[in-house]
Amino acid sequence: MSPRTDPDRPVARHGWVQALAVVLAGLAAMVVVAALGLWAAGAGELPGGAFPRVVAATVVAAVGGTVELSGNAGSLARTRAELTVIPLSVTLTGALVIAAGFLRPLRHRAVAGAGELAGWAARLAVLWLFALIGLALAARQTFRVDLGNGMLSDIGELLDATPTVGFTTNSLLTVVYGLLWLAGALVLALLVSRGAPLPARLLRFQESVRPAAYAVVALLLAYVALAVVVALVAAATRGHPADTFAVVLLGLPNLAWPALTIGLGATWHGRVDGPFGLPMPHVLDEVLRTPDVSTLNLRTLTEQDGRMWWLLVVDVVLVLAAGFLMAVRSPARIRLWQHALRLAVALALAVLMICLLGRISAHYGLSLLGIGNLGGGLSGELYLNPDVWSAVGLAVLWGLVAGFLGGLLARPVHRRGEVPAGPG
Repeated sequence: MSPRTDPDRPVARHGWVQALAVVLAGLAAMVVVAALGLWAAGAGELPGGAFPRVVAATVVAAVGGTVELSGNAGSLARTRAELTVIPLSVTLTGALVIAAGFLRPLRHRAVAGAGELAGWAARLAVLWLFALIGLALAARQTFRVDLGNGMLSDIGELLDATPTVGFTTNSLLTVVYGLLWLAGALVLALLVSRGAPLPARLLRFQESVRPAAYAVVALLLAYVALAVVVALVAAATRGHPADTFAVVLLGLPNLAWPALTIGLGATWHGRVDGPFGLPMPHVLDEVLRTPDVSTLNLRTLTEQDGRMWWLLVVDVVLVLAAGFLMAVRSPARIRLWQHALRLAVALALAVLMICLLGRISAHYGLSLLGIGNLGGGLSGELYLNPDVWSAVGLAVLWGLVAGFLGGLLARPVHRRGEVPAGPG
């Protein structure tokens, strides 16, 4: 008979050294991915040794921190620069590494005390706080904008209007959002992992929450994996491998997860104007690069490229697979309507998260004497925003259907909670 385990007993493997290892591993993974992605995008050629500071700013943005752009062009001119985007490849990498490190000492146990889990998470949070402060202080730089050798450069020198653009971070907001990001990653890790222990009072919720959470996270990761395959094929067949690897390492989920919502029937609105060198798919650039705000959905994409209807096919297969996966990880006694409801809620929350994190907004420009934006390579605009609540409503409908059908498909499969019928 094995000895009884006290769930409130402190565990040595939850010490500060282990917490430091988890935080450093997560931070190192994010820095490496961000640095490789920025290097592939050409940021290694930035002047003034700015590359490490740009990497720090990218990691800050990845955990939800605030990176503020600023500009100056003398007394007779004005620069404007705004950027709102989360590099979700970096975000996903850090979340996976930190979640794995958080769960590792908790393996092979059924129950853990609330105090033990809170203490382990608090150690990680304290060390992550210092990491966030360091990143916020490092992510500061100013660049001079090259006006070229023509008349525009002469005017700039004459009027003392040579523009500069820089970036800095709001340290307080970076710390607040960065800690919220960490809390979200740890909570999601506990929700997804079947083997992670929970306090005794929460055990009754695990069979209703964990299978659905696991299935939807698997769906999101499957979409990213599929997008990696597509990107690698495109890099091998269409050239421009550096641009493709920059997208993969910095923002592949920024394309893959909105594509998931579009396959569900969701609509996004956006516009691309100016010389933004974003290595987005050609069909997406064609739809968005119009004089007015463009509508981005399955219909408009298919009008540009008939192959885009495959987004619907992929969603049908993967969402139904998520429903089946949720059902086979649930106890056999769960009814079909419960499968449908649970997947609907989980998928709706996932789509809401995509809509909130997948927004993109960027603008930069230079004006002299307060008169408009100068043309050429000195102005541009990009934004992409979803119809949030219609997307969430469609996710609910898809979740209801896929959860019900997944439960049906899983009925012949032996699952937890089933007792095989005896002979006779």
